[in-house]
Amino acid sequence: MLIRSFPAGVFGTNCYAVAPGPGQECVVVDPGMDAVEPLARLLADDGLKPVAVVLTHGHLDHTFSVLPVCDGYDIPAYLHPADSGMLADPARWHGPALAPLITGARLPDPAEVRPLDDGAVLPLAGVELTVRHAPGHTRGSVVFSLDLGEAPGLLAGDVLFAGSVGRVDLPGGSWEDMLRSLRDVVLPLDDATVVLPGHGPATTVGRERATNPYLAEAAAGAGAPPARRGL
Repeated sequence: MLIRSFPAGVFGTNCYAVAPGPGQECVVVDPGMDAVEPLARLLADDGLKPVAVVLTHGHLDHTFSVLPVCDGYDIPAYLHPADSGMLADPARWHGPALAPLITGARLPDPAEVRPLDDGAVLPLAGVELTVRHAPGHTRGSVVFSLDLGEAPGLLAGDVLFAGSVGRVDLPGGSWEDMLRSLRDVVLPLDDATVVLPGHGPATTVGRERATNPYLAEAAAGAGAPPARRGL
């Protein structure tokens, strides 16, 4: 499995390209702010041809470039229905601190947006992505499980980071939902699972199980919400 990534925009959102190998079709994950040109260079370096964009959730820092990427390559986007509408009115979903900066911004949906359903298996570009709905950061947050060859993988979006989890203080966020998602979606995964997060470095489920205080709180069924990270 070939995984390529780069941090996009001022929030350093990880944009991924996932393919069976060089010179093949690929899936693009979370093309965020200022992602169009670096994504084009990344794809050219490995001779990759995108067939779809999959979005872990609807926040601006993960979706800003979805329209030009989808239109430019004539490919569909996939988004959980609970986050539909977040592109059209991003200011509503980003809280009072950020809303003044993006009030009036409109990010029209791509020509084709397909729904992500919990438990669905998406066979895209020779890669099978298993969708798990994991609300908490947003109502429509999802993670994608995949086989990396040597280990299981998890495209975690803003559900799980190295040492932390996604913030829950923006509209649509819920610490109770996040605890359930961590307990029911993340904690049952194999310790060897490689976590490819929406921000920051990769980690493993085993490392986070041993060191991440929020996973410990989820296992115990209690705890305080996380500090802010990303959008």
